[in-house]
Amino acid sequence: MIGTVFRSDDVPVENRFDYWSELVHRAIAPSHITSAHAADFWAEQRLMELGPVMVWPVSVLPSRFRRTEKLVRQSDPEMYHLSLVLGGGLGLDHIGRTDVYGPRDLWVTDTSEPYEVRPPNDGDRRVITGVAVDFPKALLPLSPDRIRALLGRRLSGQEGTGALLTGFLTGLDQQADSLRPSDAPRLGSVLIDLLAAWFAQVLDAEDALSPETRHRTMTAHIRAFIRQNLHDPELTPPVIAAAHHISLSYLHRLFQEQGRGETVAAWIRARRLEGACRDLADPALRATPVHTIAARWGLPPGSAFTRVFRTAYGLSPMEYRHQALSVRE
Repeated sequence: MIGTVFRSDDVPVENRFDYWSELVHRAIAPSHITSAHAADFWAEQRLMELGPVMVWPVSVLPSRFRRTEKLVRQSDPEMYHLSLVLGGGLGLDHIGRTDVYGPRDLWVTDTSEPYEVRPPNDGDRRVITGVAVDFPKALLPLSPDRIRALLGRRLSGQEGTGALLTGFLTGLDQQADSLRPSDAPRLGSVLIDLLAAWFAQVLDAEDALSPETRHRTMTAHIRAFIRQNLHDPELTPPVIAAAHHISLSYLHRLFQEQGRGETVAAWIRARRLEGACRDLADPALRATPVHTIAARWGLPPGSAFTRVFRTAYGLSPMEYRHQALSVRE
């Protein structure tokens, strides 16, 4: 498991808000935090340290964060803060810009400038969910003057590299329990590459990225495309290369460099088999025929599926399903 988890239900009611506020102060630059629901507070939050990057998925009752000029003078960690809203809404005032953000919106703030984050309605008890990221400014290949153009703006997390960044952050939260602490530095590096690529795309400044960052970001785009199209049996390396306007040889070279020597076809097959395994072990799909599950993941039918599955897992699909479901009973 990566990170520490806070659940307000584990803390006495009278201490919940103060306990949570202290936890948040470990992740972000000092700010004044208040909530109309402090007396009967609820929150769930995970803090994940990925090298120099802090990621914190959170679900919380409406609260306000106010970083004043005095707090900036007292302590400035020279960080950028990125917020991804997943549920509910929030307002932000920062460097003279004011906006309201809803699901799948992103915004960026600078710890060197005052800001206020506020719920649209303090009295509303609907939970706000999202993922926040705090990281040193020095890790971006773009100057603060260029980044300033993005501060406080409502940016989309539903298209381009923004969608890739959104998927990575939500996936981190979903997979945190199965990740190992030793994975954290590598995941932090991947996240910094995605952040740099996202900033560069929004600012039309891809020329500022290093070749390594461009390669890693392209590989991440390609893998996301593959995951979205695993059901298609016609998903082949030439189709993938054409969809991304790159040569087939460049596609293979990216996977050789970024995939620890794994070929494109092997990576596709492994993801398809992982999906089939999940479905075979799902009690809700107990009555779904094996050949239907194979087809759902773009795998060959009949004996061909059995052969490739047994090669990977040492069991036939039917044997795997029986074993997985008996463990759950």
